[in-house]
Amino acid sequence: MSGTSNVGSSHVYEAGDQDERTIANKLAREEKREKEGEAQDFETTQSKKDSTLPAKTHGNEPSKGAKIDQELREEEEELLKKKGAWGSKQQ
Repeated sequence: MSGTSNVGSSHVYEAGDQDERTIANKLAREEKREKEGEAQDFETTQSKKDSTLPAKTHGNEPSKGAKIDQELREEEEELLKKKGAWGSKQQ
């Protein structure tokens, strides 16, 4: 090994050392993402049911797009209920 620093070069590390750290970092990042997904706040959960809710809870009028999204969601729910597929695992 020479006296100069080659921090970014792979030949500076022990065999496999760099790969092990990369894998550990990926695993840690994935764990963090899973925990964030589980810990969704109440507003996020409710906004998936009602697109206009975030604006309403902050004292604003919902956007045109949010209103349309909500109308489409409600229409789809009605159609699925009529077909008898709402809430079941059928596709």
